[in-house]
Amino acid sequence: MEQEFWTTAVLDFLIALGVVLGGVILGGLGAFITDEYPMFKMMRLAEQLKIWAMVAAIGGTFDTIKNFEITILGGQLNLAFQQIVFIVSAFLGAHTGTVLVRWLIQGGF
Repeated sequence: MEQEFWTTAVLDFLIALGVVLGGVILGGLGAFITDEYPMFKMMRLAEQLKIWAMVAAIGGTFDTIKNFEITILGGQLNLAFQQIVFIVSAFLGAHTGTVLVRWLIQGGF
């Protein structure tokens, strides 16, 4: 059970990271093709994709919120804590992707 918890937390982190990095790379390619300034577009995309990366990583906001409500009202605080860890893990993955993009294109501004 504990291994499944950590596996899910790591997967949430990496999925959110991948959504941000993949979206930024493909969005930058699209900006280049359409003759826009790719680095500026990539930074904007990284910021805009953060919330969507979190949603994709945790499997949809409504399911997570519903599970969170059920576990708190049911008195299962350890499961509520697990849901919080999954959300924080997804946030850290999305934020890490944004920081990596900023670091990679820092010379472009």
